[in-house]
Amino acid sequence: TEVRRWGYCSAARMGSAGRLEFANANLQFGATRGAWVRLRSRGSSVHPTSGPDSAPIAKGLVRMIRSMPLWVPLVLLCLSVPAAQAQAPRGFTPPPRSPEVLSDGRATFRLRAPNAKEVAVNCEGTPRLVLTKDEQGVWSGTTPALTPDFYGYSFSVDGLTLADPSNPLIKAGIMGGPNSIVHVPGPSTLSWEVGNVPHGVVHRHVYHSQAIGDERDFYVYTPPGYDPKAATKYPVLFLLHGMGDNATSWVVVGRSNVILDNLIALGKTKPMLVVNTLGYGVPNPEQGMSGMFSPEGQQKSRDAFTASVLKEVLPLVEKSYRVAEGRENRAITGLSMGGGQSLGIGLNNLDTFAWIGSFSGAPMMFGETDKAFGNLSEKDNDRIKLLWIACGSEDFLLNANKEFKSWLKGRKVNYTEVETPGAHAWPVWRRNLTEFTQFLFK
Repeated sequence: TEVRRWGYCSAARMGSAGRLEFANANLQFGATRGAWVRLRSRGSSVHPTSGPDSAPIAKGLVRMIRSMPLWVPLVLLCLSVPAAQAQAPRGFTPPPRSPEVLSDGRATFRLRAPNAKEVAVNCEGTPRLVLTKDEQGVWSGTTPALTPDFYGYSFSVDGLTLADPSNPLIKAGIMGGPNSIVHVPGPSTLSWEVGNVPHGVVHRHVYHSQAIGDERDFYVYTPPGYDPKAATKYPVLFLLHGMGDNATSWVVVGRSNVILDNLIALGKTKPMLVVNTLGYGVPNPEQGMSGMFSPEGQQKSRDAFTASVLKEVLPLVEKSYRVAEGRENRAITGLSMGGGQSLGIGLNNLDTFAWIGSFSGAPMMFGETDKAFGNLSEKDNDRIKLLWIACGSEDFLLNANKEFKSWLKGRKVNYTEVETPGAHAWPVWRRNLTEFTQFLFK
C-alpha cells in the first residue's frame, strides 16, 4: 500500500513487522501545548528534527504507530494531507473560472472548447452574447451590468446547448437539459438574498400517485419556529412550477424559501406552509410527455393533475403537518404552466381555495375559456378573497393574459391586475411571489 503527496511527503508505506516506512519525507504531527513536531524518516526509522519537547513526543508517536493495526497509520497519513495539495492527474487542465461576477454587476463567462467554431451565452436579462476565443482555446465574453438577482444561462456551442461545466449552481428540469445559474449579489434588503434571519425548513416527500400512475415527489416549506407538537396551525400555499421545470424549481431557482424567511422576519407575510409538487399529469414525465400535447392528452393530463393535488397531495400535507382548516387558509398560484393550472384548479374549486394567483400564466392550458371557467360569475366575488393576475410587459403570454382578464371583466369577476417590466423569466416571478404572499391570509 502506498500513499503519495506533493511537497513534504513523496512516499509512505507499511514495511515488515508492522513498521511504517517513509522515503525522503518530512511529516508534521500535532503536539501538546500548540507546538509542532517535525519528523524526518531515515530508512525505516523515524527521528525528530525540530519543535519544543520533540524527542519524548516523537518516541511516543513511534511507539503508538508501531502498536497500531496496519491500516491506522495510513488513514492518519491520508487525513493529514490537505485536499488542495492532492496531486493532479497528468495532463489535467483546470477549467476556466466561470462565471466571474465583477464589482459593477457585469458577468464574464468562459468555456474551454478549442475545436468549436462558435460559442455564445444565452442569459436571462441580457441579449445573446457571442464569445471570442483566445490562444488557449478558451472562449469568453462579458455581459452588460446586470441588476442584482439570479439569472439562468447556458452555452450554445456550434448549436448544441450546454450547461457551464465550471459552475456547480444548476437549474435542473424535466426536459431541455440543465441550465446554469449566475448570482449577481445585492443588498440584504432584496427578498431573495439570504439574510441574518430565522430560517424555515424544506421537507421532501415521495408518494405513489394513483391519479397519475407513478412515484413522484413534493416539497413542503415549514416557516421558522414551526413545531409539529405545538398547538399553532398554519395556512397552506400551493406554489406550482412551469413547463420544463420540476418540483424543486421554486426552491432552487425561485428562492421561495428564502423569500418567505425574509418576509416573515419583517412581519410582511404571515407564516405559512408552502407546497411544491410535480406539475405534470402524465406518469414519469422525464421519459417523455408527447401524450399530453394532443387535445385528448391535455384534458386527461389536466384531470389527473387536478385529482392529484386535491385528493392526494393536499390530504397528505394535512395529515403530516399542523394545517389550519377551511378554504380561507388555502391559496394556490404558479408561473407559466403553473399559473394556468392555478387558475384552472383554484377557480373551479372555490370550496377549497379562496386565494388564487397567476404569474405569467397560461390560462389557455385549460382549454376554451367559456368551457373551462363557464361556471364563474359575479356571485363568486364573495368567495374569492384574492384573484391576482401578473405578467411581464415583455412576456409572450401578455396578450393571453389580457384576453383572460377581459373575459373576467365581462363576467363581472373582480381581480387584481399587475403588469411589471420584464419578460418570461425568473427575475419577474421572484418579485411576483414577494408581492403576492404579502396579501395572503389577512
